Amino acid sequence: MASPILPGSGLGSGLDIGAIVTALVNADKSAKQTQIDTQTKTNSLKISGVGSLKSALAAFQKSMADLNKASSPAFAGYTATSNSPTILGATSDSTAVPGTYNVVVKNLATGSKVASAAFAGGAASAIPSGTLKISQNGIDYNVAIPANATLQSTRDAINTAQASNGISANIVTDSSGASRLVLSSSKTGAGMDLSVSGIAGLEIDGSQKMGDNPAAGASGTVGELASDATITIDGLPVTSKTNTVTGAISGMTLNLTAVSPGAPGAQTAAVVTVATNTAGIQTSLQTFVDSYNTLKKTIDALSKATPDADGNLTVSAAFTGDSLPRSLMADIREQLTETGAGGQLAVLSQLGVMTDSKTGLLALDASVFNKRMETPGMAGQVQQMFTGTDSKNGLLARMSASVDPYVKTGGLLDQRSSNLTNLASSLQKQQTALDLRVANLTSTLTAKYNAMDLLVGQMKATASSITSFFSSLNAQQSAK
Repeated sequence: MASPILPGSGLGSGLDIGAIVTALVNADKSAKQTQIDTQTKTNSLKISGVGSLKSALAAFQKSMADLNKASSPAFAGYTATSNSPTILGATSDSTAVPGTYNVVVKNLATGSKVASAAFAGGAASAIPSGTLKISQNGIDYNVAIPANATLQSTRDAINTAQASNGISANIVTDSSGASRLVLSSSKTGAGMDLSVSGIAGLEIDGSQKMGDNPAAGASGTVGELASDATITIDGLPVTSKTNTVTGAISGMTLNLTAVSPGAPGAQTAAVVTVATNTAGIQTSLQTFVDSYNTLKKTIDALSKATPDADGNLTVSAAFTGDSLPRSLMADIREQLTETGAGGQLAVLSQLGVMTDSKTGLLALDASVFNKRMETPGMAGQVQQMFTGTDSKNGLLARMSASVDPYVKTGGLLDQRSSNLTNLASSLQKQQTALDLRVANLTSTLTAKYNAMDLLVGQMKATASSITSFFSSLNAQQSAK
């Protein structure tokens, strides 16, 4: 803001009016300006600190989520591998047992696919209105067909109404232009054949095969009827409604993708091997320790005062003296000592994860870890400890949940950020008010000192005039 003070000395008084007014204004302004500047600096530091803490907590939660992915559990106690992944894949859980298994995939589980009789008019063929009933495994699914429907609009109605039930429809048109409505089901296994009734011209008996060269009026199953998957495990026959075979081998899931090569009765077996995942667990455990330590170091940096030029701890950090970081770390550390879902494995210290008494950081003692992993069944206990028996009681889920009250929308950090933003706005208003006061005070004092200077100038002129009058009078009397 431009100052109304005129530089230089007053013409009447000879005083430096600008310097006098500036000194008086600064004396009045100094205390409040210092308060505003100090609070603004501290508030800006805290706003930055809240942002840094939120970023650190988000990174920590992401690390916990990555370690806890159900599709690729980082703490899998056992690893199941297949030497023929194009034939079948294998995964294991915490109840698996190390071993080797020979698996032959004789047949894959299939779903039902049926086709209607041919419609010479193609996709635009007229379809009578009514209720189309699609039946599967004793369950009926109804689709309303409105007036003026066509084969294409019927297809669309089926897809809209039955997508959630795994039933879809499409139209296949041959070289003559005749079209058939083809329905498919994603549900596999024997007994899952589709049949259609209720609309003239769209009746389909799902138990009847159409054959390789169906007549225009023929309808029925395209290809084979829905069937179960059939496999052998070390020669023992196993059937499954789906191509995901769970429970046939304790603690394992087999994902079938193709039939084993070779002639029936002489097919080549895929070898599935289950082994303890000691190296993988150690790597994941170190990642867990590193993620915790990174967060702890960030919180420490945001909380501890640093030395000034004289070596005194007087330079405050964003959360110096604040109870929030202490509460946060207490909530997180509580999960490290709480007895979880690991059965005989209760706390991290049993795996060689210890806390440094000086820094509070975690460290993994590899020798203790490897010794502990020699205990039969320990790999499964480690997996259960970290991933839990449900979506909430595992250590990874609990660690992530412990910071939710701080990072969630409207949580503690959002509340703190809102309060700091409001304080920043208040300080800005205080600065504006102080600037206005300074401007008004400067203008007032300048006007007063200028008036004083004018009055002094006038008095000097009067005194000079009087002095000149008496000097002239004395000179006249001396001349007589």
